[in-house]
Amino acid sequence: MPDIADRLFDILSSPAFLSMKGLANEVPLFIHAYDAAKEDETRRMVDHLASRLRAVGVQLAQVDLFDLVLEQLDEEKRLQKIIEREAALGKAKILDMMRNLSEPESRLVPCLMKRIGSDDIRLTLLTGVGRLYPFVRTHSILEAIQPVMPSHPIVLFFPGEYVQEIAGSQLHLFGSAPNPKLSRPYYRAFNLADYRI
Repeated sequence: MPDIADRLFDILSSPAFLSMKGLANEVPLFIHAYDAAKEDETRRMVDHLASRLRAVGVQLAQVDLFDLVLEQLDEEKRLQKIIEREAALGKAKILDMMRNLSEPESRLVPCLMKRIGSDDIRLTLLTGVGRLYPFVRTHSILEAIQPVMPSHPIVLFFPGEYVQEIAGSQLHLFGSAPNPKLSRPYYRAFNLADYRI
């Protein structure tokens, strides 16, 4: 992973990347896919990458989306109630409740935008999407972010594969088959593996 970490550092610290040159009015949203079996290693790499970027003067936000959902529920005094009622409600009701309480368009992304909307921030690193599954799907986060994008690049670390084809793009969480419900998948996100400085 050292080669990947160095490559990401070179890309994310480059003035061209931070100023979003060459995007031709595209959304500055990037996906870095990684092997889900390397989750712990990747989390450590992202922490170290964030420290290195800050050390060279890149103002950034580092947000774990799962932690953000928990913080929001805790602030609303709902988290403890959910934990206390978990056994009585059962898995299906808890899953449905968590889907509603972390819905990307009305809840998760507005909370995220408050966190990363400062003019001082030049880059956002997002993690935790694998831990949000199955109550939040990554494609719904991407769709909700696009209309409210801040004026800086966002890099989403994705535990799986990001496959871009002529027919559309597919996110394969944990390396599994794509969601068959998405008949015409399209993400306006760049694959960071294809990015060149």
